[in-house]
Amino acid sequence: MSEQIDEDSQNPVDDAKPLPLVAPCRKLDMDAPIRWLRMGMADMKQTRKKSLLYGFVALLMCYTAGYTGYVISGPLVLLTILSGLTLIGPVMAIGLYSISCQIKTGREPLLTYCLRDKTGGVGNLALFSSVLIILFLFWIHVGHLLQLLFPTDGFDSEPIDLIFFFGIGTVVGGVFAMITFCISAYSLPMIMERKTDLLTAVVTSVNAVLRNRKVSFLWAAIILGGVLISVITGLLALLVIFPVLGHATWHAYQETVDATAWPRRN
Repeated sequence: MSEQIDEDSQNPVDDAKPLPLVAPCRKLDMDAPIRWLRMGMADMKQTRKKSLLYGFVALLMCYTAGYTGYVISGPLVLLTILSGLTLIGPVMAIGLYSISCQIKTGREPLLTYCLRDKTGGVGNLALFSSVLIILFLFWIHVGHLLQLLFPTDGFDSEPIDLIFFFGIGTVVGGVFAMITFCISAYSLPMIMERKTDLLTAVVTSVNAVLRNRKVSFLWAAIILGGVLISVITGLLALLVIFPVLGHATWHAYQETVDATAWPRRN
């Protein structure tokens, strides 16, 4: 019977032994999100050029999507698209998770390292990325639908029309954001690092979020705060905020989820 040694625990992992559906999670303290941010900043300083390149690409993607939305549907749908970009943020940050993982294992960070895996990791990442992209596109259609149900003339509309539009849009957008956060908070880093399937990673992420509700709410609020700061600065702050949050998300996964039962990729 074949055996494989896990790099973290150094205990033999029996390939024939069935793995649980969900990885156990640790109980977190309220200071955890601040630690993750500090470690994310440290990773960014260590790989400044690569991290800032990621931030620059994210900035270009947001400007492109925003400009396209504005030209096609006007300023209100532009806001829908920009807010919806938070739904695919976890996908855009996959390379940042990989960089932090490489730093931890003592490798020289490469942007394309996570794409070299031949054990199914790329396929699972692509599948989950497709799910988040579908959610993003669906959210854009919801924004169009809201504009049809509550017709407005952009920001020149009557205040009551704007209140209804933004009020309902905020509630619906919050539901989309909550779902996305629960299923992606820890799943993508786990898929990238461990030989696990998509279902296990998603269930693990949801379980970890629900078992650490207060910390998860604080972490989600910090992410939302970063998005708001980026919007206020015309998205320029995204150049730095996006890499820091991406690296910090990796450390959030490392501290929260005990995935040592699954062998490492590569």
